[in-house]
Amino acid sequence: MIYELNLEKILFLDIETVPVVYRYEQLSEKQKELWESKNQYQIADGTSAEELYKKAGIYSEFGQIICISVGYLRAIHRSFELRLKSFYDPDEKILLEQFKKLVDEHYDSESHLLCAHNGKEFDFPYIARRMLINGIKLPAILNIAGKKPWEIRHLDTMELWKFGDYKHYTSLNLLTQIFNIPTPKDDISGADVARVFWEEKDIKRIVTYCEKDVAAVVQLLLRYRGENLIPEQNIHHIE
Repeated sequence: MIYELNLEKILFLDIETVPVVYRYEQLSEKQKELWESKNQYQIADGTSAEELYKKAGIYSEFGQIICISVGYLRAIHRSFELRLKSFYDPDEKILLEQFKKLVDEHYDSESHLLCAHNGKEFDFPYIARRMLINGIKLPAILNIAGKKPWEIRHLDTMELWKFGDYKHYTSLNLLTQIFNIPTPKDDISGADVARVFWEEKDIKRIVTYCEKDVAAVVQLLLRYRGENLIPEQNIHHIE
């Protein structure tokens, strides 16, 4: 399948998320109760609700998206050009509406694909849930209710690496290392995003990190296909 893909009809993406409030103490009493209920088994094993809250950003019910970076390919001179663009705003609804506009206008659910690393378990459902929470109608390519598996236009580079081994998780960082792809983790990692967002208030640093992840996903798919990497001079950021 990967050899038959039209790479110019794929929207590659990555998201960065943070807890809806920075610290556990900032939650309302009801939110604390619901957080503890969601994590009751880990709390019963001795981990405090406050400690667990450091990972609240990975839950769409307790987190928010602060950046969606996308990338698309254009064929040039027997190679490709990668164009990167990011949507970010203090108001999550605004960036989600901007992303939806792009997808609605340029990426239909019949001939295009969305691609991310671990996208089927994280990025795609997280975006869909946060859109619903913000009262935004889902774009067709994310509205998978009632669709058969082969009708869902989502591609996942982690799933491709599994080869049917459902218990196997491999990080993007590890795969970039073994395939000799420039790492996106040369500045911050996912564990730093909430701190950089809430304490340093440096969204541009997060955007750069997110775009590097998108570029790494693109390069990884090319490696899966046995193709050359896109040279750095062919990777462009679009405002």
